[in-house]
Amino acid sequence: MAQHWIATAPGGPEVFRFEEHDVQPPGPEEVTIAVRAAGVNPADHKHAARGTSADFPKPIGYEVAGVLTAVGPGVRLATGAGAVGDEVLAFRVAGGWATEVTVPAADVFAKPASLSFPEAANLLLAGCTAAEMLHVTRAAAGETVLVHGASGAVGVSVLQQAALAGVRVVGTASERNADVVRRFGGLPVAYGAGLEQRVRTAAPDGVAAALDCVGTDEAVDVSLALVGDRDRVVTIAASGRAEAEGFRAVAGTKPDSKAYRDAVRADLVRLAAEGRLVVPMARTFPLADALEAVDLLRTGHPGGKVALVP
Repeated sequence: MAQHWIATAPGGPEVFRFEEHDVQPPGPEEVTIAVRAAGVNPADHKHAARGTSADFPKPIGYEVAGVLTAVGPGVRLATGAGAVGDEVLAFRVAGGWATEVTVPAADVFAKPASLSFPEAANLLLAGCTAAEMLHVTRAAAGETVLVHGASGAVGVSVLQQAALAGVRVVGTASERNADVVRRFGGLPVAYGAGLEQRVRTAAPDGVAAALDCVGTDEAVDVSLALVGDRDRVVTIAASGRAEAEGFRAVAGTKPDSKAYRDAVRADLVRLAAEGRLVVPMARTFPLADALEAVDLLRTGHPGGKVALVP
């Protein structure tokens, strides 16, 4: 019998349970995937904590990579026809922290051979978020943008996608992670007291836009001080301040954000297949040890992506 993680009620990881369950066979335009790796993202445990009692139990996990084990009638994957045995990745799914999952074929893509299963299972949530941040701030070739949290998962994808578009990035990070920012084409600046002046020194002609991946008051304050057009300031982590102060906040739960992110998935998979978009990995955990992976994300800086491996 298959196994999966569920949230049994609103709350934190203390309400998560690892249980056996029956996987529904695929219906029309659905496929079943034997999961080889599941991505671990802050959104997994944050979103699982939300909702009313009627929403629970709620399966956990938004992205996976694995092998097709069953294909429903009329299936055509987002990247072409699929057959049992094909290696795939999927995003956005419900219940990816599992040994097997049945999902809409429209959310399934052929796995690039260049990516391992853990890498493929962590490509699209961060990648789509990064793509939307660059899109809504209208970052253009020849411009310089400021990215807060540039060494994190979303930040690293922003760095790579910006470089491909000819956009220069000044990226905030801790001193120990400065080399990560450099590796992916950004100019690192250390966060902390005096950040605004360090950014002005690093970008003497100014920054055209600011992309906040961390949500600290420092990140927001410096962004607003340096970018005059608040339509070109975006956050994924400080929605309260965005609403109060008139700049952008994006989230995959918003209909417009979801539509854009869905539209760019195939392009990101193609870039990964071409070797132009990589997914730095930090650790993998056995699926049964998912709570340890969550603790690492909540309390530490893993230095790359984390995956669960059944």
